[in-house]
Amino acid sequence: MNFERRTFVKGVAGLAATAAVTGTASAADGRTQYLVGANGNSVADAVADAGFEVRHELADGDVLVVVGSSDAAADIESIGGVNDANPDVTLELDEPEVDAEADDETPPSDGAALSDLQWDKEVTDVFEAHEYATGEDTRVAIIDTGIDLNHPDLGNVNEDLGRAFVVDDDVPEIGPDDSGYHGTHVAGTVGATGESGVVGTAPDTELIPVRVFPADGGAAFGDILAGIDYAAEIGADAANFSLGIPGVQQPGSELNKLKAEVQTVFQSAVRRGTVITGSAGNASGSLQGSGFTLPNSVPAAFTVSATSPADTLSFYSNFGTSDIDIAAPGGYYETIPRTLGETGEPDDIPFPLNAVLSTWPTDLESSVDLPGYDFIAGTSMAAPQVAGLAALVRELEPDANASRVEQAIQKGAEDANGKSDSEFGAGIINALNTVERLSNGK
Repeated sequence: MNFERRTFVKGVAGLAATAAVTGTASAADGRTQYLVGANGNSVADAVADAGFEVRHELADGDVLVVVGSSDAAADIESIGGVNDANPDVTLELDEPEVDAEADDETPPSDGAALSDLQWDKEVTDVFEAHEYATGEDTRVAIIDTGIDLNHPDLGNVNEDLGRAFVVDDDVPEIGPDDSGYHGTHVAGTVGATGESGVVGTAPDTELIPVRVFPADGGAAFGDILAGIDYAAEIGADAANFSLGIPGVQQPGSELNKLKAEVQTVFQSAVRRGTVITGSAGNASGSLQGSGFTLPNSVPAAFTVSATSPADTLSFYSNFGTSDIDIAAPGGYYETIPRTLGETGEPDDIPFPLNAVLSTWPTDLESSVDLPGYDFIAGTSMAAPQVAGLAALVRELEPDANASRVEQAIQKGAEDANGKSDSEFGAGIINALNTVERLSNGK
């Protein structure tokens, strides 16, 4: 690989998006989309025979994504083999911001390579880990807004396998290309090749763009599940789901009614070998409670909290005993004052360079002077660090099941006692520790 060195001047960074439930999912013609729990493949035929459109059959037919009138739930549930039918919900990317601007002074790293600005890879020893593995012969699906198909650092994107699952697609012509920016940044964190500017955790992996967002509006949960099911269908070693839902969804909420179908699809994907990495969410809150959170309440998901350059929990990251599986760099410090340089240590990385640098759509304006790159922060940036590490593990142990991959990552983690730390789970990932352990047969 060619880690070509480039330079750029800093700009203003934003906080990465988390997902918020915003309404009921509808098709372009106004009909309602439903998530349907079923008892196998034959049920889809019965639902279709009853006059409903079956958009997706997931988890071997145990979950259906169905379109019908707004009052069709009871009629769908009356069909033989149907367990339940609930209106699908939409998730929109909500973007809280740090209320500050970058200093005008030239950063100390000006003139250095872009890889020198990737503190997230340095603190997790990713560059050293590449002596052992780079993700060769692996595949990671990015369930998100799509991926910039023309980015110079994303030449490992498989456009042919890319898909768009969008119930009301306002930009069908772009296919799996990025309808925003989020997916491109996530993809670079997983597997940027270093051809031009930045290096991902697994630079030799194959990236699969799975777009579930339109250009304007929210992603239907049924389409997100279709993307995860597709990732398992094509044999993805990992599927990254950087769409953590803030807060606990109480019993009776619209999202909680979909819990069984979400669990079924996630568990099906994991049984087929795909590790599902999910972001814990950016609400600065505890995930403990009697309700349902995503991805945290789904045992099949590998939930990731966000850490700072100082290996502390980032101020925005959700937390919770038994809800966080692992932690990884997401950017910013444990408080806003330290993030902005108002408090902290002499060697702290200045704002906004203490966010995560990754790829950015080349047709969008960036807050840095070099097009195609930007700094943003969030648990959305933490989860793909783990997805990339899963690819390194799979390169070294191609026959390992999803549970074995997760265990290898947890055993290689640092800064936690046991696996139930409320902030870090099993600890903060360390790529070098993980691959060295595997190389030594541990």
